[in-house]
Amino acid sequence: MTARSFLFPPNDADIALTRLLARAAEVTGFLKGAPGSHKPGWYRHGLDNGPMLRDLYDALAQAYPAGGPAFWALRLWTNLLWQPAYLAVIAVHGHGAVPDLRAMAQCRQLLDINGFRLPPGPQRQGEVEAMIGWAAADLRATAETLLEEINAIVRFKPVPAQRLLAARVLGVVALLERMQPGISPDEISRHAQSWLAALDLVGQGTLEPVVLPDGRQKLVLARKGCCLDYLVWPDRLCASCPKQTRAVRLVRQCAELEAEAG
Repeated sequence: MTARSFLFPPNDADIALTRLLARAAEVTGFLKGAPGSHKPGWYRHGLDNGPMLRDLYDALAQAYPAGGPAFWALRLWTNLLWQPAYLAVIAVHGHGAVPDLRAMAQCRQLLDINGFRLPPGPQRQGEVEAMIGWAAADLRATAETLLEEINAIVRFKPVPAQRLLAARVLGVVALLERMQPGISPDEISRHAQSWLAALDLVGQGTLEPVVLPDGRQKLVLARKGCCLDYLVWPDRLCASCPKQTRAVRLVRQCAELEAEAG
């Protein structure tokens, strides 16, 4: 049975937003959000972002000529979705309420998107599954619009876009232990599947269980999409890169988990 959902009263909106932004910064150590509205030159869903995206695309092409159009398009995609994806998952599992994620305005810093603003407003609360649905709907709308905007500049196919979005969301879900100490890998896996289903991304990636040498059970990302960094840095593959064999990937990912714990 779905629990009753409700909104933070309007006069509590500033407090609720402050708590969410503080929680996001605490969980990640790098997510930089502030209360406020869109600023000139920033990206926001629903506005005319063409000039900003074209300028960033041209800057990426100039900085990474070896990457080619596929790499430059992919960088636009990952740049504009990483912050909404992080905030969506943290809002649900670390904060317990979902703002209107489509209202996020994102700041460009040279070749990257880093920093955002979100206006105070009602936040939706309910059971976890309901909140995942609301956050996923906002994230899916943002992604669908962004895909159209990128394709107005350069061809970018839906399948690699979907796989990279799945990888980003799954990567954040894998961090749920930071938000909810004591949560089991099985429960994290169930949440991961709920996110994929709500985003219509089932089959585009998963979280895979591993056992570390000290006996701890953890989850690692099994990606289907490649970030194409190897086109610019041929000797560098991400630990979770799907171009590796599964055995090599798991060794590298387990080593990363052990290093983080140590």
